[in-house]
Order: sequence, then structure tokens, then C-alpha cells
Amino acid sequence: MPALTEAVASADFASLPPRMAALCRYALALTIRPWTVRRADVDALRAVGLSDRDVVDANQVVAYYNYVNRVADGLGVELEYDWPAEDRRPRTYGIRTEV
Repeated sequence: MPALTEAVASADFASLPPRMAALCRYALALTIRPWTVRRADVDALRAVGLSDRDVVDANQVVAYYNYVNRVADGLGVELEYDWPAEDRRPRTYGIRTEV
């Protein structure tokens, strides 16, 4: 899904279907400024058809990946050495911070 990957890396969700765009906006907010997430953010997920269970699942997946990445980064964990060098190189993305 190159279009999804590009949308996530750039935080340009306009080209995504509404449900996926809402999930990406929520994931971005929960990742870069979790203290701002409010009921309105959850309501936006419900508005595109997510059930309460879907919202909890999305929250858990995003929170888990954020946690694991912070633990790995904080401990200086390196990617597997048998991975190609291109896959192991550090990356940065010019992600918009507004959702």
C-alpha cells in the first residue's frame, strides 16, 4: 500500500478513505501529543463507523507501538544486523504536527 505509507509518513490524509484517515489522525495525535486527545477524537472515530471495541483496539495498537519504540530507542536497541544496511539506517520524516 504505497499510498497509505506515503500518507502516514507525510501526515497528508486527504487522499485516504474517511475511516482510514480518521484512524491515522487519531494515531498521530496519540503519538505526538497524547495529552490533547479528548472525547471529540473518539467521537470522530465513531462517526466513521468504528465501534467502541474498534476504538479500544486502535488505541491499544498505537499505544503499544509507541511504548515499544520508546523502550527500544531509550535502550539504544539496534535493528538486526542481518537486515540490509538500507533497512537499518536511521530515518527521519517531515511529519506535520497538526492533525
